[in-house]
Amino acid sequence: MPTDKRFAFPTRRTLLLHTSALALTAVTGVAFAEKNDKPLEPGLRIAAGDSGPRGIAITLDACSGGIDHRILDVLIAEHIPVTLFVTARWLAANPDTFAQFLAHPDLFQIENHGAEHIPPVLGTEKVYGITPAGTPQAIADEVSGGEAALMAAGAPRPRWYRGATALYSPDAIPLIQSLGYAIAGFSLNADYGASASADTAEQRIRSARDGDVVIAHINQPTRAAGEGIARGLVALKRAGAHFVRLDAVTLIGE
Repeated sequence: MPTDKRFAFPTRRTLLLHTSALALTAVTGVAFAEKNDKPLEPGLRIAAGDSGPRGIAITLDACSGGIDHRILDVLIAEHIPVTLFVTARWLAANPDTFAQFLAHPDLFQIENHGAEHIPPVLGTEKVYGITPAGTPQAIADEVSGGEAALMAAGAPRPRWYRGATALYSPDAIPLIQSLGYAIAGFSLNADYGASASADTAEQRIRSARDGDVVIAHINQPTRAAGEGIARGLVALKRAGAHFVRLDAVTLIGE
């Protein structure tokens, strides 16, 4: 678990050792419960400071697919800093766009979204139609594979992890933290996995308030949600919103 004082997360609970996790436990020091509890959706907000606005943190996932230039072009033209969660799968298909991310280090903080966009969930039950990692080792491989791809492509070592679907088995959270990551939850879902209409996405993102951590997607150029995200970002800026990245603020889990 990160020891950086900027991170304020609840103390992890004591877990029972599961026989199938013995080898991984020896390496990570994390043990696993015998039953697979219902997946959690961790929250995250910007902690209140002594004075001044906390800001709004826009976080955008690049899962698979392409790049939504409606959003990317607004970010660059309006100089809006964001945190991007990138999978190795997306990176491999979009090296030129990733190079564009790297060319704007003042705007884009690049973080880990995994290798193949596999939910960090134990067991076999699908999550939003996606087959989960299933085992502790598979979760660890998904995290480390994403990290290796980002660093090989020239990104700094990531410090934040957001799993596919943003849902986690309770036992997956301390495992991911033991690998050196903070869990990137959120307080406002702007596009519901890029499934929202343009108007809904715009209104959702325009509703962001000081301290919110917003989740949306930048990898679905053919879906209507991207148009709404772009419009909403411009509207927020015109209204005087202060945008921040996760590396520039103190955050607290919910």
